[in-house]
Amino acid sequence: MWVTDECKNSFMEMKWKKVHRYIVFKIDERSRLVTVDKVGGPGESYDNLAASLPKDDCRYAVFDFDFVTVDNCHKSKIFFIAWSPTASRIRAKMLYATSKDGLRRALDGISYEVQATDPTEMGFDVIQDRAK
Repeated sequence: MWVTDECKNSFMEMKWKKVHRYIVFKIDERSRLVTVDKVGGPGESYDNLAASLPKDDCRYAVFDFDFVTVDNCHKSKIFFIAWSPTASRIRAKMLYATSKDGLRRALDGISYEVQATDPTEMGFDVIQDRAK
């Protein structure tokens, strides 16, 4: 599986320049390339990311989560989300499961990983609990 330069560049823009709030990646099954499917602007929320994921196909996503600690310190953590809904094809689930580590290695700076098969497994409360 190959990760395109567009994926790496978009991730670096999100990480360092805060140009994106989230990025959704997909695998082109014919070319075996991981490409950028959707990018969320800096003003978009976690709900926008959740709404952009298809209900019947797998995707990867990264989300830049900003929060304030109990010591009143502003922090940011990047979450990697492996989205594999139960309605997706078995072939797609297998392809995404076997390709996940390659993409994670290409995206340096991920703090946490969430694997989800339905929206409740990747709710905002799950993200909040993991970050703190």
